[in-house]
Amino acid sequence: MASLSLSLLFSSPSPPSPPLPPHRPIFHRLLRTATAASATDYVSTSTSASTSNLTPKVVVTRERGKNAKLITALAKHEINCLELPLIDHTRGPDFDKLPSVLSDNAFDWIIITSPEAGSVFLEAWRAAGMPHVKIGVVGAGTASIFKETLQSSEQSLHVAFTPSKATGVTLAAELPKTGIKPAVLYPASAKASHEIEEGLSRRGFEVTRMNTYTTVPVQHVDQIVLRQALAAPVVTVASPSAIRAWKNLLSDSEWSNSVACIGETTAAMARRLGFSNVYNPTQPGLEG
Repeated sequence: MASLSLSLLFSSPSPPSPPLPPHRPIFHRLLRTATAASATDYVSTSTSASTSNLTPKVVVTRERGKNAKLITALAKHEINCLELPLIDHTRGPDFDKLPSVLSDNAFDWIIITSPEAGSVFLEAWRAAGMPHVKIGVVGAGTASIFKETLQSSEQSLHVAFTPSKATGVTLAAELPKTGIKPAVLYPASAKASHEIEEGLSRRGFEVTRMNTYTTVPVQHVDQIVLRQALAAPVVTVASPSAIRAWKNLLSDSEWSNSVACIGETTAAMARRLGFSNVYNPTQPGLEG
């Protein structure tokens, strides 16, 4: 897609810096203003021989095997990536209960707010016999998890709602309400905030939250890769858990390069943790 100016896509850290001329890719600004990278190897899920010896400019930190889309998107702007997974997903306390809850109850809406929540839900939904469900997703990235299932589920699963902005607050404010007290099932990360169920409850929905998965920091980080990551101008994070894991890895190290966040919730956590050069798209998601 055509490159847009940073002022349209990214909110600037406080105080704001001067705007770029139009049509400059987002990460070019971060790379220009951040510390120059000193690493010499290119480590990523990409195996292109033409870029394998280039210095990485952006660190991608999603769990292993889930960074390829971002690496590919940045490669189109000739930006090289270093893969440093920061978190892993594990089962939550309500994981085993989800199939029976789906089998034994009828819900007006199932709310899914991340690709991982979608994957966990689909596993339980199949175990429950694939009952008819109506899904509300937080954004296009989450909706894509259901694409293959929608082609083969014979209409028993219907993705029926996406909010105007991919945030939990907007989803809670805009979810269509039918009836006096619509029933909502919200399978979520144990570490997710309570803004969705609180927002829906205030509007009269009856919300059942189930903590079906959680995130944990990776158990081992290669120290050579970490040194390369510390030298890269930009680190990308896709969740509050990831930025917390990055903060823990820094320990007492002085690091003041840029953090590019997938959305405003993650950016807010980055600022609370003391990072100053924090950026996020005005429309959350991978494309932003």
